[in-house]
Amino acid sequence: MADHFSSDQWKQINKTLDEDPERYGFPQRREGSVLLGSFNIRKLGDPTNRTNDDWAFLARICAQFDLLAVQEIMSNLDGLRHLREKLKASVDGRDEGFAAVVSDETGAFAGDRGLRERLGFLYRWPIVERMEIASDLTYDRTKTLQTLVDNAEALTEALDECNGNAKNFDPEFFVTFTRQPHGVEFRIPGADPYEFMAVNAHLIFGTRIDHRRQEFTALLELLKSRLVDNDKINLILMGDLNLDFNDPENDRPRIDKEIKDRNGALADAGSHINFPFLDAHKNHDGVFRTNARRSQTYDHIGLFAHDPRLPTYGKNEQMPETPEGPDYGVFDFMTLFSEALYEKPWTDLTNAERKTLWKNAEHSVSDHMPLWLRLPHTA
Repeated sequence: MADHFSSDQWKQINKTLDEDPERYGFPQRREGSVLLGSFNIRKLGDPTNRTNDDWAFLARICAQFDLLAVQEIMSNLDGLRHLREKLKASVDGRDEGFAAVVSDETGAFAGDRGLRERLGFLYRWPIVERMEIASDLTYDRTKTLQTLVDNAEALTEALDECNGNAKNFDPEFFVTFTRQPHGVEFRIPGADPYEFMAVNAHLIFGTRIDHRRQEFTALLELLKSRLVDNDKINLILMGDLNLDFNDPENDRPRIDKEIKDRNGALADAGSHINFPFLDAHKNHDGVFRTNARRSQTYDHIGLFAHDPRLPTYGKNEQMPETPEGPDYGVFDFMTLFSEALYEKPWTDLTNAERKTLWKNAEHSVSDHMPLWLRLPHTA
């Protein structure tokens, strides 16, 4: 299949990974911990769009997780079902398996042009139990109307400028998400159970940085409001946020301020917000990059928590204190592919070599790399 790794290349890739999985941030299953993750799997739909070797590698990644948020699931669920069957096969003979829960289509109205996708979770039972709630997260009508009223002047200007064409309607304020975030409540049973709503999000991507920032701010505010309303709830955001974070030195203060302002308001309630992937890990040179080009940190795991076991900002630079966590990382499969197939680091590849590697990785696996969060847990 064109633009995919060959079977011989996959053999070399898997051999290199077997030799030193931790070198590439491949998440290791360990007693005394659970692994949560997020993975934008590019256009996960028709199973025939990937080779058997492609599917085997995807399953090898996903089988490491106890709970995995997946973005870019297409309307056609056959790809997700195919992946789930591969995962079930990986635990044959054991008292556990994999289940899935998926949102409705989002991103475009039925019949409209545009990429409609679903947001889903794969989870390993009985290590992870699904609870009652599974729902899109939305701004209700009252909140939306209040936003329009508060921005009446800007709304009028945007309506005048679009000349009756909705495609040109471009207000300077947030109205609604381009794809509705999806929340599912989970429980990790044990001596001291974790209970939380996992929020899967794929925020807007485009040339308009202000649009991307608006959606991120709106999601922060929405999840913070859930903490304020319920002193028992924990939320774990896992998704492709398309965050404007390509220049950490300059972008970090702006994002920090948004998070710290909300943390200040939450302090009295004993709750906190933390985005570990904004910080450089002590065992990694700089912040983790999550896109296949290794230039951006689009994907994040964010903690909105009352539970003190979910690490705060101050704990990020100390992780991991024990092998059981808490800890976080990215499976850098682009470095793996580079070293396995070219026998040199990513930074030494020629432009032509990088272009070939990007194209093969994008079609065989994805244009995003999976990220993970390890939490200590006693079964």
